[in-house]
Amino acid sequence: MSRIMAIANQKGGVGKTTTAVNLAASLAELGQRVLLADLDPQGNATMGAGIEKRTALPTVYQILLNQVTVRDARMRSESGHFDVIPANRELAGAEIDLVNLEQRDLRLKAALAQVADDYDFILMDCPPTLNLLTVNAFAAAQSVLIPMQCEYYALEGLTDLVATIKKVKQRLNPAIRIEGLLRVMFDPRSTLAQQVSDQIKQHFGDKVYDTVIPRNVRLAEAPSHGVPVLAYDRQCKGAKAYMELAGETLRRADMTVGETA
Repeated sequence: MSRIMAIANQKGGVGKTTTAVNLAASLAELGQRVLLADLDPQGNATMGAGIEKRTALPTVYQILLNQVTVRDARMRSESGHFDVIPANRELAGAEIDLVNLEQRDLRLKAALAQVADDYDFILMDCPPTLNLLTVNAFAAAQSVLIPMQCEYYALEGLTDLVATIKKVKQRLNPAIRIEGLLRVMFDPRSTLAQQVSDQIKQHFGDKVYDTVIPRNVRLAEAPSHGVPVLAYDRQCKGAKAYMELAGETLRRADMTVGETA
């Protein structure tokens, strides 16, 4: 059974897509079978995995409308060695098209269930808004990974997101939980960053990943080349940090299985 994880934060520009693409590539590097579902109409995860979003058809949009299956839509990231369900601008219309359909919140869950045995990890890159796409991701996910910057406004956004996850848990998906909080774009020289980091650890305890993703130029450059950072510069700090995150993700998965058993 695959681990299904949503990567989400209602605040934009906090490294969701960077984390989705590079965690997928790093898990694949460790021998895991990985599927990355791009749920953002901007299609940045699709492009970051080396797939041209303008010509990628079918996409997650057709999956949500039950026109195709995941097996019909998935494509291979040759640079990242994982599969991708692509997205492009047409996904922006999903909100309108889904609103009057039956089980509109559970369509992604049903689609992913058909390929659950094909993968060890299914990651979903969520848009920076709470809409039907994000709700579909939360309904399908076992857990949510929350990337966040250690700055004041990030704490306010985190409170809203945790409240949203609680509502989904009550109404749609009793199994969903917070996988962990990932500190990204971290600058250890910043006093504020250190203070916010300490507050997060104090409040969320072992839900905070030990791994910290630093600010790194190579991480920022890799998407423009359409490759994960491992394929761009595997020796840079960003690549090493995401490999460390992949290792920690596997350890946490093993611990969860042990608890369940």
